[in-house]
Amino acid sequence: MARYRDARCRLCRREGIRLYLKGERCYSDKCAVESRGFPPGQHGRGRRTRETSYGLQLREKQKAKRIYGILERQFRRYFQIASMRQGRAGEELLKILESRLDNVVHRLGMVPSRSYARQLVRHRHIEVNGRVVTIPSYQVRSGDLVSVREKSKLRKEIKETMENRRRTEDQPWLDVMDKEVAGKVLQLPSRDEVKIPVNEQMIVELYSK
Repeated sequence: MARYRDARCRLCRREGIRLYLKGERCYSDKCAVESRGFPPGQHGRGRRTRETSYGLQLREKQKAKRIYGILERQFRRYFQIASMRQGRAGEELLKILESRLDNVVHRLGMVPSRSYARQLVRHRHIEVNGRVVTIPSYQVRSGDLVSVREKSKLRKEIKETMENRRRTEDQPWLDVMDKEVAGKVLQLPSRDEVKIPVNEQMIVELYSK
């Protein structure tokens, strides 16, 4: 399975904002965006380019892909599904991305990053409605109960992250159960509840060309 294997801090520097891809490091002074606030590469420091409309649209798509840790083929398939749904394609796309199981595990504050959440899912630590699910892209639905397996609740990383949930913004569409190390999906999120720095309309314009 294809996946990004290079330094994640380079992705944040390329977009010029914190994408929070490395958990606690992104909240510290070691964040590369703060210490090296210029794009990566040989000419990154002195780069002065004027973005075209296509370039701006491409940057929005790249930000969304990198935030959720998705490659191009899967991201394009998500857009095709979103465009066939009723409602605005951009908002439906974000709803699909937010409904991924690895994202929900991260949003519940069980782990500090989505990449860690994918690892937990693949290693059989996460249950949905009492059944183990090992597919990070699994789409949760309204009413689903997402929890950590009983044997995995004592993992040091999960306990520390749940106790330190100040890093994760409260999600109105999720009901967090700290004691049970679980959370319930109350409803699928609306656009106002998706707090990511992405202009989804530019993604729609890019794919509609």
